[in-house]
Amino acid sequence: MWAPRLEQQLHPERLALLNQKAVTQLATLSCVELGPLTGEEPARRAAAALTAAGIASSSWQMESTEGAGVWALATIKMPSKDFRERKEDTYRSAKISFEPLQGFPDEQPTLVLSKHDSEAAAQAALDAMTRRNYKGLRVLRLQAPQSQAVFKLTRVDGLQLGKLDAIANPPWGAARKSCEVDAASNGASSSSASAASPSAASTAVGAGSAASRAGISSSR
Repeated sequence: MWAPRLEQQLHPERLALLNQKAVTQLATLSCVELGPLTGEEPARRAAAALTAAGIASSSWQMESTEGAGVWALATIKMPSKDFRERKEDTYRSAKISFEPLQGFPDEQPTLVLSKHDSEAAAQAALDAMTRRNYKGLRVLRLQAPQSQAVFKLTRVDGLQLGKLDAIANPPWGAARKSCEVDAASNGASSSSASAASPSAASTAVGAGSAASRAGISSSR
């Protein structure tokens, strides 16, 4: 008979009163954006870092978008040194900028004339050069489109913000900025926290005393 009551009793020794600094921190809300992070793995590590820091998943949302890829207007893979030198002389004479292609060993040697954030834009550049009678050019994809994730912590209090600041080497690096907190939510939370400050302490004390009496009564 006594076992269920003992299990349900409060433990006053586990209660702690909030000091004024903690109450102020709880009443202060911030909005923080982390990212964008490119690719699934950085986004996964960011979610894990927030969870490990004790920031509940209900405090943040992840917004995912499809990031732009990179396409180039490039020459064909040049068959000889002489061919390359002639191409470079042609572009210099026409004041057309170019640079060596980097990071594609199987496509060497190749020159890149311009880079674009869509295949359509690169194709338009190729069409324009074709109309000017430049040959030996192509559209080359340098980077496929990748998903990008932004983590939004729209209403974090000062205690949660402290946990966020304490994360060492966060996956989002320096990609962090402030955003606007919803005014209605901020006002409601602030009034609730300020109403809870002195009265919350006295309530906690009362709860602790009641719990102590319940524990004594239960033990009898």
